[in-house]
Amino acid sequence: MLGVATSEVEVSLASNKGFWLLLKDEELFVPYTEFPWFKQATLEQITTVEWPTPKHLYWPLLDVDLAVESIRNPSQFPLLAKPHHSSGTH
Repeated sequence: MLGVATSEVEVSLASNKGFWLLLKDEELFVPYTEFPWFKQATLEQITTVEWPTPKHLYWPLLDVDLAVESIRNPSQFPLLAKPHHSSGTH
């Protein structure tokens, strides 16, 4: 095998709280509170996911790269960028 087949990754269920991601035989929950880039995404954007290496996931329609370990243990990977909230002041 030359690489990890993208068919081995799939989004199984999406809700208003997050979505479940299946990686081979492992199931991981991706909560929007920890991964805000997905909160306003369409179902097509969330379900179009690639698994180019065992430790890395990529959502090409959102241009989001995540380490698999950051989904398993989000507390060990604090957000470096937060969604922009307009306060109305400059």
